[in-house]
Amino acid sequence: MTVIDMIAKEFHLNPDELLRESMRTYLHQKLAKIEADIFLIAKKYGVKDVFELDSKAKEGFISEEDAYDDYFVLDNLEAEREKVKKLLEKV
Repeated sequence: MTVIDMIAKEFHLNPDELLRESMRTYLHQKLAKIEADIFLIAKKYGVKDVFELDSKAKEGFISEEDAYDDYFVLDNLEAEREKVKKLLEKV
């Protein structure tokens, strides 16, 4: 008997439903962390997304040197957020 089976039995759940709910909870927690990280970077520069950060840097409102690392972090976080959202739709 697997751990999932034991837990499911203990809580009178179907093992597949327990696994699905566990994945959904994990993805929601991951999404919350990603969105918090996005919020902090966006707030730091007064932008809503990576495109606005890029525009402000090109227009000279933000130093490209100062925002360089955050630009790539924000871009990756936004891509990761979309992946997690798509996975949540499937679970």
